[in-house]
Amino acid sequence: MSEEKDSFRDTVSHIDKEGKRVWFYPKKPKGKLYNARTWLSFGFLFVLFALPFVKVHGAPLFLFNVLERKFILFGVHFWPQDFFLFVLGMIIFIVFIALFTVVYGRVFCGWVCPQTIFMEMVFRKIEYWIEGDFTHQKALNKAPWSAEKIRKKTLKVTIFFLIAVLVANTFLSYIIGVDEVYKIITEPISQHIGGFSAMIIFSTIFFFVYLWFREQACLVVCPYGRMQGVLLDKHSIVVAYDHKRGEKREKFSKHPSPDAGDCIDCFECVRVCPTGIDIRNGTQLECVNCTACIDACDHMMESVNKPKGLVRYASEYTINTGKRLRWTPRMIAYTGILFLLIALESFLLATRSDIDVTVMRAKGALFNVESNEKVSNLYNVHIINKTTDSLDLDMRVIAEGSEVKWIGDVKRLAPGEMMEGTFFIILPRNEIKEQKTKLNLEFWDEGKLIGKSKTTFLGPVHH
Repeated sequence: MSEEKDSFRDTVSHIDKEGKRVWFYPKKPKGKLYNARTWLSFGFLFVLFALPFVKVHGAPLFLFNVLERKFILFGVHFWPQDFFLFVLGMIIFIVFIALFTVVYGRVFCGWVCPQTIFMEMVFRKIEYWIEGDFTHQKALNKAPWSAEKIRKKTLKVTIFFLIAVLVANTFLSYIIGVDEVYKIITEPISQHIGGFSAMIIFSTIFFFVYLWFREQACLVVCPYGRMQGVLLDKHSIVVAYDHKRGEKREKFSKHPSPDAGDCIDCFECVRVCPTGIDIRNGTQLECVNCTACIDACDHMMESVNKPKGLVRYASEYTINTGKRLRWTPRMIAYTGILFLLIALESFLLATRSDIDVTVMRAKGALFNVESNEKVSNLYNVHIINKTTDSLDLDMRVIAEGSEVKWIGDVKRLAPGEMMEGTFFIILPRNEIKEQKTKLNLEFWDEGKLIGKSKTTFLGPVHH
């Protein structure tokens, strides 16, 4: 009996015995949680489509230009030299997701993941509007081609493709900027072959995913579901079936048997599941915590005058013991690591200078004693402007009687521009107390200190 009960673990919901894909027709969900997810999704979509148009000092609020290795987060520019900050930010995000999964399971997938939001709250809603609920969709797909079927399928495919194009253009706006996307759309294609090709490729991918691939993106491609097996434990909060209250399952009757549980075996939780699982079998790889089964079960419990919450957010520990969630050492450890990483990232961002400066003494060059009892050293400098403004740099040496003489003109640095230059630092001989003198350099722009550097100065020791 136990082997028969656990036989679901030998298969996956989206593949049949012949190895073919099982096409899911989930029932249209409804309920408080579904309404809450709908409003949250609308807010997410508004932010997603609006952010590319938000600019700070003429630059996008967010930009992830992988091709040019240029990133902008909350208006702060990160150049290739700052890539470690971006990588650290990604590590923090991954640790945050891991911590969230340890405590709250796959709530990210069900409520915030773009794949779920677009599939369930955009494309699926359009499908329900055009083709009807799950029974009508099944009937339509099995029916022979007719004028009505052609009309509905054409309308759905057309709307799906238009939305895919919109999503692709938005996605591209986060990579190259909304201004460049506008140029690709309005200017001749011959001037933007690469950009136009990228737009077509992204549009095709999104169209394919939401028209055909659908939940397979979560079940086959996304690695996050596999992480559950490592991260989840009995204390993690997931969408769970209260088996202690629900078993033994029995069809609804006015005169149930004495050992009957609250589950009336109506299969509503299975019908609304977008990945085709039975939540009553326990936590499974395919579950994305979309809460559709919670709403469906609560509705049925209300209909038969039984308490809601047979399927709810809970941990295995809570269901088995009746005790509330407690923090485990692993949760505390993840939280500590997360706060340490956030503190490190905050410190690096706070101490990040507006320019990246590397000053080195010229190779093979010794000091030079000049006729006026002054000593000079030759240096090479490498400067990168990490701001969004042009800079007129003024370099100062923090030493008594020091001078700086540039070889050639010092040009104005454009945003993101790199400059290499050569200069002499000159010190009075009587100010040199050691063979190697440590010097502090400051870089100013219009009266504002924007960077610092250090170097060594060689010279004869004055006695």
